[in-house]
Amino acid sequence: MTSADRASATSTKPLQELPPSYAARLIRALSDQDRLTALRAYQILDTEPEAAFDNLAKLAGYICETPVSLVTFLEQDRQFFKAMVGYNLPSSIPQEITFCQHILLEEDLVEIEDVTLDVRFRDNPFVANTPNVRFYASAPIITADGHKIGSICAFDFKPHRLTHEQRDALRTLAREAVLNLELRQARVELERGQQDLDDLLRLINDNAESGVASSLQELFVKQNNKLVRLNTADISYIEALGDYVNIYAGSGRYTVYTTMKELLQRLPVRDFVRVHRKYIVNIDSIIAIAGDALTVDTNRKALVLIGSSYKADLMSRLNVV
Repeated sequence: MTSADRASATSTKPLQELPPSYAARLIRALSDQDRLTALRAYQILDTEPEAAFDNLAKLAGYICETPVSLVTFLEQDRQFFKAMVGYNLPSSIPQEITFCQHILLEEDLVEIEDVTLDVRFRDNPFVANTPNVRFYASAPIITADGHKIGSICAFDFKPHRLTHEQRDALRTLAREAVLNLELRQARVELERGQQDLDDLLRLINDNAESGVASSLQELFVKQNNKLVRLNTADISYIEALGDYVNIYAGSGRYTVYTTMKELLQRLPVRDFVRVHRKYIVNIDSIIAIAGDALTVDTNRKALVLIGSSYKADLMSRLNVV
């Protein structure tokens, strides 16, 4: 597609005059605030291409046996192309020259075998000029609340007719597009929640200097996208696992991405002691020491190793008689 072709196709010079009543209905449908709110809630406009929508566009072309297929979304004054197959278009075009705006006034799939014979399309620059579109079919993307927010469409450069099975398949792809939107929205909200949680945890950690942690006698640990508060008195011991640590508190085990050094700084110094490069124990949880191991009182008794370089510090912290 040359720059001249693109300029010709996207020209916004006035189109064929539509019946005033039809034009008024179309404007109302495009500007319907409930519809626009539903569309914008998906945060899909002006986003980068995504494989899930690219695949839907490819399938639409395969199913309809057309060279061009698109996944589009209709704003009030423009059409945004989320996926394009077979033709290079700008990411969005003005509403005045969109084919798919007309689907807002239809009950079902739109199929025009020869657009030069339809008053709504015959003067469209995509029809009158390069690329000389002749066939158009489009299935609406309809939300669960019944709002038409976009379409999956197919174009050909010669008159064309779909079979009953092709029409049904195109409708199915439009429903799949809604499922993709719902999944995408859930993922975006999950990522936003995760970011908010990370920010909160960072704020807590940034402010959780040793004095604060000691006086409050508590830790906040991130588990399954939420913050869990632990009373440090309930922690029996902590075990290092590479970049992670397991915190054993009460009957629970909490896995946290941190280091032993950093975690030890968050604990009350008088209550906890490092006994091995892999273990920190709560002094009050020790019930026995035998050789190079100690027994910790947890929900089930646990045996913790004592490192030779840590043993002296441990013994100095105990009230031995």
